[in-house]
Amino acid sequence: MFGKVCLVTGATDGIGKETVRALAAVGATVVGVGRNPAKIKAALQDIGETSGSLEFLTADLSSQTHIRMLAEEFRRKYTRLDVLVNNAGALFTSYRESIDGIEMTFALNHLSYFLLTNLLLDLLIASAPSRIINVASDAHGGGQLNFDDLGNRRNYSGWDAYNDSKLANIMFTYELARRVEGSGVTVNAVHPGFVNSNFQRAAGLNMRGPLSSEEGADTQVWLAASDQVEGISGKYFVRRSETQSSEESYDQAAARRLWDASARLVGMPVTQ
Repeated sequence: MFGKVCLVTGATDGIGKETVRALAAVGATVVGVGRNPAKIKAALQDIGETSGSLEFLTADLSSQTHIRMLAEEFRRKYTRLDVLVNNAGALFTSYRESIDGIEMTFALNHLSYFLLTNLLLDLLIASAPSRIINVASDAHGGGQLNFDDLGNRRNYSGWDAYNDSKLANIMFTYELARRVEGSGVTVNAVHPGFVNSNFQRAAGLNMRGPLSSEEGADTQVWLAASDQVEGISGKYFVRRSETQSSEESYDQAAARRLWDASARLVGMPVTQ
């Protein structure tokens, strides 16, 4: 991974921190993204010296303004992007809205992936062969997108909103893979497993997963760095194995509709 530039969101804790640690350890130039400066400082201290290099940029990825500023700052510092790991996410047990007036789960878990990826897509294409890894979840199997109420504003359930956002992650992965086919950019989704991390505690849930953060990060690190997946795109991986996602996730018409709805919400052109 020497000479490769990797951008990882949600990188101050859990599987995100283990992802930046692992990629920097094999020589990559790694840029982590975090929201909290204190947690960024703590992550850097915890990771310490690496074979590659590691720095953090600060952004609240529930804010479209912050995402745009992040993309601009990254471009000022780097002329290439070999790996983008969209990892940031959360579960909110009560209804909240982002600063842009969008249900928080959908804004953070899906729209941050969608907007940041599109803002950096030309750089990824220019750096090809390059890779995009979208961290999803097997919770997507309980998702069902309601295009009249994305985010479940009218009948909010934290778990339903989370499941829907993870379904959106996979549908976005498949649709983007179709759109960039032949460009040298691969796009895949991953289920990290049920990890014992601050994810549950941040949501106020008394739940503990059986996997360590290092174990949870393993497949996304493998997708980012392994020669075994060179050229493989538009797939969903669990424990390094290509796996079938839910039947709903393969609905191409719904994926195009999700793309257009997402584009409208972030002020991007809609597909004609």
